[in-house]
Amino acid sequence: MTSFILYSISIFLLLISFFKDKNKTKKALIKALKSFENIMPQFLSIIIVISVILSILDTDTISHLIGKNSGFIGVFLSSIVGSITMMPTFVAFSTANTLLENGAGYSQVAALVSTLTMVGVITFTLEAKYIGKKTAFFRNLIAFFFSFIVAFFIGVIFK
Repeated sequence: MTSFILYSISIFLLLISFFKDKNKTKKALIKALKSFENIMPQFLSIIIVISVILSILDTDTISHLIGKNSGFIGVFLSSIVGSITMMPTFVAFSTANTLLENGAGYSQVAALVSTLTMVGVITFTLEAKYIGKKTAFFRNLIAFFFSFIVAFFIGVIFK
């Protein structure tokens, strides 16, 4: 139902924009399509990887590795995976939902998403180039530890 409402509002606003200024609306739609073309390969590759992983790992394995009962080890494992992996934020949230539906714990998924969005092991060299190695290292280290704080609070809230 929520999707229907959001799509209806979007179409309504698009029509208002189109009647107000056809050229700007056409330019915006072209930009949106180009952006969609740039995002789609990343999105599809990550969906494929997640699908393969979920086909290999059953719900029991996911629950064992990063489930509610995995405790600190599960949070730590999720934080390591999130720190190393690189994906767009909107994909991280859909991945988190898929993991939760397959038996992952809230704390573990919170740690995964927070490190996915804040810690960048893969992008460290690029970041260090602009802000310096020491600053990049400490920023990533603080973000890594912050993911544990996020995981703790999410775990307390959703227990």
